[in-house]
Amino acid sequence: MSSRNSPISQPIMIRRAVARDAKRLTRLVRGSAAYEGKYAAAVAGYRVGPDYIEAHRAFVAVGADEHGDRVLGFYSLVLAPPELDLLFVADEVQGRGIGRLLVAHMQSEARAAGIDRLKVVSHLPAEDFYHRVGAVRTGTAFANPPAVPWDRPEFEFRISG
Repeated sequence: MSSRNSPISQPIMIRRAVARDAKRLTRLVRGSAAYEGKYAAAVAGYRVGPDYIEAHRAFVAVGADEHGDRVLGFYSLVLAPPELDLLFVADEVQGRGIGRLLVAHMQSEARAAGIDRLKVVSHLPAEDFYHRVGAVRTGTAFANPPAVPWDRPEFEFRISG
């Protein structure tokens, strides 16, 4: 089994994001291989700032390594209207179950907030991931140039009680 697809051997903790995480989360978004090439413009100037973290339910998956807490991924849940706004996993740890852990945590947070359905506008390369974690395709979010010049699949998570 390749190291890319083997499970994470270090303990993983999901915690609420704090203002000091902002630069690391921004780097994770801007450095994502899923946004290379024709998709690069969509995240080139993107910023996950302390104000964003304060305004939304943002959670970070961290793993202990020799340098302290390492950000492995994060998500942001918007309550009104209910939407999974951001979900990113560091390129070097994709395929190891971190995205699945983040989705399960997000569903638990949504359930606790009384949400029974929430929308996700997916990036095209993430479409298969959302299918695998139980999201149902509901439509298409049409291109909005110049920011997003391509159509994107729209999904819904149905949160069970």
